[in-house]
Amino acid sequence: MRYNKIRKMDISNGPGVRVSLFVQGCTFNCKNCFNPETHDFNDGKEFTKETIEHILSLCENENVEGLSILGGEPMHPKNIDGVTELAREFKKRFPNKNLWAWTGFLFDQYLKDKEIAKYLDVVVDGQYVDELHNFLLKWRGSSNQRVIDVKKSLKENKVVELKD
Repeated sequence: MRYNKIRKMDISNGPGVRVSLFVQGCTFNCKNCFNPETHDFNDGKEFTKETIEHILSLCENENVEGLSILGGEPMHPKNIDGVTELAREFKKRFPNKNLWAWTGFLFDQYLKDKEIAKYLDVVVDGQYVDELHNFLLKWRGSSNQRVIDVKKSLKENKVVELKD
C-alpha cells in the first residue's frame, strides 16, 4: 500500500481536530473528484510499520479527537489490509478516540463483513456523484453518500445513518 499525505491537524474531515491519512490509489475516478492526485496506485509514499507508528504518535496529542482515513480509496483490495492494520492499532491504543473513513464502496454490500468494520465508528460511503453535489452537506460531497454509524449498523444489522 502507498499513501499520499498525512495531515496532523485536520479540521475538515470529521468532528474536532483530527489526524488524517490520505491513501494512494483509486479506480472509481469520480467526475470532479476533490483529490484526483491520489488515484494512481504507483504515486505517493510507501506505507510501512513506521508510517503507522508515526500516525499513532500524532494521535497521542490530547487535542486530537480521532483519525480519519480517506483517499484515494482506502477500502480497495490493494489498500484495505494496510488500512485495517492501522485501524486495529489505533483502536487498541486509543479506544476512546473515534475512527472515520470515506469509501466509494457501499457499507452494506462490501464493508460490513470485513474486519475493518469492527474498528470503524463512522464511514461515509458511496461514490461522489458530481450531479448530486451539494455544498450544504456535512462530511460528504454528494447527496447519494451516507454518513453511517458503524457500531449501531452492525448491532442492528441494518444501515443506521448518523444524524447531522
